[in-house]
Amino acid sequence: MARNPEKDAISGQSTTGHEWDGISELNTPLPKWWVYVFYICVLWAVGYWVVYPSFPVKDGFIKGTFNYSSRAELEKDVAKARSVHETELKGLSSKSVDEIYTDSNLRQYAMAGGAVLFKENCAPCHQSNGAGAKGYPTLADDEWIWGGTLTDIQTTLLHGIRSDKSAETRVSEMPAFAGTLSADEIRQVATYVKAMSQGKVEAGPGQDLYVNNCAACHSSDGANPVSDGGQAVGAPALGNAVWLYAGPGKDMTVDMISAQIAAPKHGVMPAWQGRLKDEEIKMLAVYVHSLGGGK
Repeated sequence: MARNPEKDAISGQSTTGHEWDGISELNTPLPKWWVYVFYICVLWAVGYWVVYPSFPVKDGFIKGTFNYSSRAELEKDVAKARSVHETELKGLSSKSVDEIYTDSNLRQYAMAGGAVLFKENCAPCHQSNGAGAKGYPTLADDEWIWGGTLTDIQTTLLHGIRSDKSAETRVSEMPAFAGTLSADEIRQVATYVKAMSQGKVEAGPGQDLYVNNCAACHSSDGANPVSDGGQAVGAPALGNAVWLYAGPGKDMTVDMISAQIAAPKHGVMPAWQGRLKDEEIKMLAVYVHSLGGGK
């Protein structure tokens, strides 16, 4: 309830004339220093609107008297950085990945740049330092689905795996054997593959089914039971305990292998050509090659 302003008996401060449940609202003005700072900030803001880009208008925005552009500043910084690294960038652009690797200065430069590019573009899938994840190959070992030479890695980066953005993308399609083999036959093959990964293969129906249906791509046969894969067609080696769909350091069960044989999963890697510069792809190729599994 509003009433005429009066002095507060305890503080001696004037009240606003408002009272709630016997409690009077004091009329305490802001400190003068605070008011002055506020006015200065208002004037500063008005001046900022005048000299820098600010309000939107019909055909864009007010440019400001300074004609400042953060994009223009960025372009200047990028141009300056490129001029500093002009020699190295020309070397990366003009030389092949093998020539870059044999040039110690260029190799060191590519490694540093590739490490940054890897964190920005590749680590979300392949994890830090190429540790890999379920469905994403480990890049820090010597198991390569499509080959681990510098040129192989560069080609994979350029065109991707099953990418719809490149006509030269790497493509491998493992057929679904659910319509070709019975459930019992699929399990026999899975049991044989599991044993193969442990170096315990035995002749029998599982081996016969494997030789007739799988060996053409994954290699190996009864005489050579260790599958070392077929990099020409992107067929992974099965004669070890490296499993793409189990995750790094984890093992596949016979049931999991059976599911992959019956209805295989097919991952996709984007083609980086057009998304990254050629010299950046070369830097990535050199870096990935250095993670521990390059050949």
